[in-house]
Amino acid sequence: ETFPFVSQKNELYFASDGHLGIGGLDIFKSKILANGYSVPENLGSPLNSPKDDFALIIDSQKQMGYFSSNRDGGQGSDDIYKVKELPCKQLLKGRITDKEKSLPLANAKVSLFDANRKSIDSLQTDSGGLYRFETIDCDKIYYIKAEKDGYQTRETSVIIPAKTGETTLNIELEKKSVPIKSGNDLTKVLSLEIIYFDLDKWNIRPDAEVELQKVITVLKEHPTITLDIQSHTDSRQTHQYNKRLSDRRAKSTLEYMVKHGIDRNRLTAKGYGETQLVNRCSDGVPCSEAEHQQNRRSEFIIVKM
Repeated sequence: ETFPFVSQKNELYFASDGHLGIGGLDIFKSKILANGYSVPENLGSPLNSPKDDFALIIDSQKQMGYFSSNRDGGQGSDDIYKVKELPCKQLLKGRITDKEKSLPLANAKVSLFDANRKSIDSLQTDSGGLYRFETIDCDKIYYIKAEKDGYQTRETSVIIPAKTGETTLNIELEKKSVPIKSGNDLTKVLSLEIIYFDLDKWNIRPDAEVELQKVITVLKEHPTITLDIQSHTDSRQTHQYNKRLSDRRAKSTLEYMVKHGIDRNRLTAKGYGETQLVNRCSDGVPCSEAEHQQNRRSEFIIVKM
């Protein structure tokens, strides 16, 4: 081993004909570790040739350097050549899947963090559960966090190699176990968003369908559950009007669930109007819109397991 040089990155460059190479003297690189050196890496072509290549010095910050070689095409015996180190970039990609069913999870949130857990980027998986982060720095440790509603969040580290290329990291997510028992309100158990109805209407809106499908999934996974659908309004309008409107909304919700595969015998539905307010906003009490919204709610009470 000859012509040693240590760069600003604490990397040892040297020439050797004692390791597997492509010529006489080849240039190798080895990282200086706390307890020694990493396995020497042949820097390959075009830096190395079938002849002797040696005496590399390099400025790691400018990514420029010089080395000597007696390769064919030179001006003399040993010539000095200028070399530019190309930036090392990696593509980090992978697929997020359901651990139990091995199916891809679309619209899962994937976040990228550096070694100090500082956020770098985040994105949503495509319809095939795929994600990709472009131009990742080489020779670094990153953390990937995958999240999706209904699943346990998972975070894992990934070591990016010190050479240009692609790194694949696939992540499996486990479904959250839902604590279900008689008397539970699935609205709270599943953390459902508010199920909105248009003013004086009781048809199921597209945004409400998303939440109702979560309830339907639980009922299909637990075929012995019977459910009582309860609809509530705020105190505006008359008692009679609110009772009638909430009853229609509850029954509309029931019909939607039956249409999507739930046995009618497992469901009951009732509207309570403004008789079960959760705050002070009764008739004549001035309240904000947010306070009234707390009373306009749907509940899905488990009657029997």
